[in-house]
Amino acid sequence: MSEVLTIMILRQLKRYWRSKPRLFGSLAQPLLFLFALGFGFGPIYAQAGQGNYMQFLSPGIIVMSVLFTAMFNGIEVIFDRQFGFLKETLVAPVSRTAIMFGKTLGGTAVALIQGVIIFLITLIVGFKPSLSGVLLGFVFLVIIALLFTSFGILIASRMTDMHAFPLIMNFIIMPLFFLSGALFPIKGLGIVPYFNPLTYGVDGFRGALIGTYAINPLISLTVLLACTIIVLFVGARFFSHSEA
Repeated sequence: MSEVLTIMILRQLKRYWRSKPRLFGSLAQPLLFLFALGFGFGPIYAQAGQGNYMQFLSPGIIVMSVLFTAMFNGIEVIFDRQFGFLKETLVAPVSRTAIMFGKTLGGTAVALIQGVIIFLITLIVGFKPSLSGVLLGFVFLVIIALLFTSFGILIASRMTDMHAFPLIMNFIIMPLFFLSGALFPIKGLGIVPYFNPLTYGVDGFRGALIGTYAINPLISLTVLLACTIIVLFVGARFFSHSEA
């Protein structure tokens, strides 16, 4: 099983590095939000007595980069199905669950690379994280990437239309993102954000980096882990019964 996981991870990373338009394109949207909102709303945020908006916004933009990259990794499943690679993979004498986990870990690695790139850019534009919280923040980021990569694969395993996948992903991603507290404090969004698993990831990651939590970090970590285990289990079941 370890060989299968290694092969799938390396294949995902190889595809990622070979696709330069995908690499740079996936950075465009987070950077647009970072610069447009960070410098546009920064003075207004400060005048309202909320402090430095770049400090608040940067963790949310990092999570945004990971979220979008993780979810859209699911399209690899549809791509492989249309070009016959998935059929060759599924008939191999290995567990389909192992294949799914390999794809999930590969997608997670790609999403984390994107997150690290955006993190480094936020440092350049003025973000000042707590160095003591970087390790805990990375733990939250890994779980977020794992959760939403597996969720993207779960959905893709039931689809055959490559063109419909981005539409459905955007329909799911945008509400998750905007109701997670990534751009604005969740206290002004009512109770809805608390039903969003991304909220716990954003708050835990932000709290680890800047020391300000809206939700107890243990609760955030527990909710994230529980959601990840459930989605991984359901995704493995769906992928095991998917057709090539």
